[in-house]
Amino acid sequence: MVMIIGYVVLALLLVTVVAAVSSVYLGHKKLLSAADGAAVAAADSFTLSGVAGNSGAPVTILSGDGVRAAASAYLNRNSSYRHISGLTLGGGTGTADGRTARVTLAAVVHPLFINFLIPDGIAVTATSTARSQLTR
Repeated sequence: MVMIIGYVVLALLLVTVVAAVSSVYLGHKKLLSAADGAAVAAADSFTLSGVAGNSGAPVTILSGDGVRAAASAYLNRNSSYRHISGLTLGGGTGTADGRTARVTLAAVVHPLFINFLIPDGIAVTATSTARSQLTR
């Protein structure tokens, strides 16, 4: 009888841990999905650079402020990301080379069943990059 109670308690602890870890994993995947969408929206906020003469094709140019504004506007427009607690644009949001949009999002995930152990939640970040390319 004691062994059965011990095994039941052990099984319940295992189920609790697996559920908590799974909820953090799913929260990170939701954040990554939001970062992907924001990066694509930011990559579409390009301007075209001029081409001298008839050689070459126009090139897309991004600005860091434009990437941040487009990513923020995307997150504000899309209501499905409003339920992610503590969602903010990270410091890495912008463009390093003027052609690639990089969006970093940070949020807080509250694991199932063990909220009383971690009342502030677990901080997660996700980074996504996107680039617009002009083709014919």
